[in-house]
Amino acid sequence: MERREVEAILEACLATASSPVPAGVLAGVVGTEPWDEEAVERVLAELADGWKETGRGLRIEQVAGGWRMVTDPALDPYLKALHGRTAKSRLTTASLEVLAIVAYRQPVTLPEINFIRGVNSGSPLRTLLDRGLVRVAGRKKVVGQPFLYRTTKEFLIHFGLDRIQDLPEPEELTGERSEEGPAGDGALPVDEGNEPTDTD
Repeated sequence: MERREVEAILEACLATASSPVPAGVLAGVVGTEPWDEEAVERVLAELADGWKETGRGLRIEQVAGGWRMVTDPALDPYLKALHGRTAKSRLTTASLEVLAIVAYRQPVTLPEINFIRGVNSGSPLRTLLDRGLVRVAGRKKVVGQPFLYRTTKEFLIHFGLDRIQDLPEPEELTGERSEEGPAGDGALPVDEGNEPTDTD
């Protein structure tokens, strides 16, 4: 099978997939030598670089252990104008704070989150669980055995990360505040409203 045919197959698969697809799965779809997982991974990486360099409206990116096709975040205003999208569902400042703690301290318990924030964080944590950004990951072996929490694959997808290790170092974020996640795609913007309590 010629490379151009493989590229077409991969592009079609990513254009129609509802979630990131691992290279191994795509190699199985191609199903012929020499297009094994490693070869498919190389083609995807080259396609991603090529699409980015040519300034296309679509991009191929690696995220959450797989590959996906997305629109260029810079074109979001035009897509909203076309599709008449309403404002994105927003996470409150409290929820974003809890999410950041879970992301950087995981696995972490609710009492530990409460201690770091200095306020009861049960409500924003429930919001994150409902959104699928955080999950229960067992219990801590201490008195009371509180639940441990970790981020989910949906968290990686939402913030355009391939692995949790791709989070920026805390020092890089000092003094910076952005309404977008690391990739600027799919991130939930901050609700700038005042929050005297942690009720979501």
